[in-house]
Amino acid sequence: MPTITLECETDFDGWRKAARALVLSEVRPSDVTWRVRGNAPEPVEPSALLPERPHGTFSVSAKFITLAQSAILHRDPLRFALLYRLLWRLRGDHDLLLRASDPDVSQAIAMAKAVHCDQYRMRASIRFREIGREQKSHYLAWFEPDHHIVQATAPFFAHRFADMPWSILTPDVCAHWDGHAVLITSGVNDTEASTEDRLEETWRRMCAGIFNPARLKTKTTPTGAGK
Repeated sequence: MPTITLECETDFDGWRKAARALVLSEVRPSDVTWRVRGNAPEPVEPSALLPERPHGTFSVSAKFITLAQSAILHRDPLRFALLYRLLWRLRGDHDLLLRASDPDVSQAIAMAKAVHCDQYRMRASIRFREIGREQKSHYLAWFEPDHHIVQATAPFFAHRFADMPWSILTPDVCAHWDGHAVLITSGVNDTEASTEDRLEETWRRMCAGIFNPARLKTKTTPTGAGK
């Protein structure tokens, strides 16, 4: 009975690679345990090893890939098993996703919808506040996501606020933009963000060292920043 350990809560590539090997090895969904590294103790018994190069091939629709990429960001710990169960069934039932009344399909669609709503809420509600001045200015925001959406949503802010250095702190992970790339770091306890002053102190203590203002090409704040 294999235990699959994913690297993080949003490890879609790891899930996809393992799921493909499991299907090709004829491992039934009920025989697989999914876990995320660091979220639970290591199994007492060693995990069954999957073949490195399982024989055979199969394909799934782009619709399933899109659905899985969104649903895997949901906070439900059973999402990995649900998606594998769908993948297992799709191999023999290519029209499965067309039946919205199917319990597995309905649940996966609901998960993806909840993730999309949370991403919209993040894009709409983030308000940056400026800390520092002139060449040392930085823009800071706090957000509490319902699902694991921060890393997937951060590029929106990198595009919209490309000319200003910012950090979005959350209990899950923190996203930072220095004008060149988005960097993801560990989350911040919500007690460290109970007030704006505490949030700024937390950022200066835990995150300021990763930011180098000299790397920014420009220092023009986009019109309407934070709206």
